[in-house]
Amino acid sequence: MNKLTLAVVVIASSYFFNLVGVVEAAPRHVKKTHVSSHQKENKVLTASWYGAAFHGKRTANGEKFNMYEMTAAHKSLPLSSYVEVTNLKNHRSIVVRINDRGPFHSSRSMDLSLAAAKELGMKGTTPVEISPVAQDQVSSQLSRSKGFKNS
Repeated sequence: MNKLTLAVVVIASSYFFNLVGVVEAAPRHVKKTHVSSHQKENKVLTASWYGAAFHGKRTANGEKFNMYEMTAAHKSLPLSSYVEVTNLKNHRSIVVRINDRGPFHSSRSMDLSLAAAKELGMKGTTPVEISPVAQDQVSSQLSRSKGFKNS
C-alpha cells in the first residue's frame, strides 16, 4: 500500500510541476495579431515589394497574386483587411488590401505589390506607416488609390 501511495504522489507531483512550467512559460499578456480600426496609434514599419517572381502564384487567402493590384503581404494583419500605407520618405499614401502572409525577412514587416510600391514611389526597402481603414471608408479611400493596369 505504501508503494502505491508513493507512486500516486510521484505521478501527481510530476504532473503538477509540468503544469507549473507551462504556466510560467506562458506570456503574461496576449499580443494582438492585428490592428483594429479603433486603434489610434499607427505603426512604423519597413516595407519591401514583390512582383514578377510571384505573379500568378497563390496567396495566403487562395487567390492568384497579381502584381498590378493594390495588395500587400503582412505577417499578422487579418486577410482581406484594408490599411492605408504612407511612405515616410515622400509622404505619399495609398490603400491596400492584405491578401498574403510575409515578408519572411526579419527586418521587414510588409511586402507591397509592384503597383502599390510604384504608387508610393518606393525604391528598395522603405520606412512606412500603416493605419487601419474602417470598412465604411474603404470605397472612398480606394478611389484615391488607383494603381496601374498591365498594358
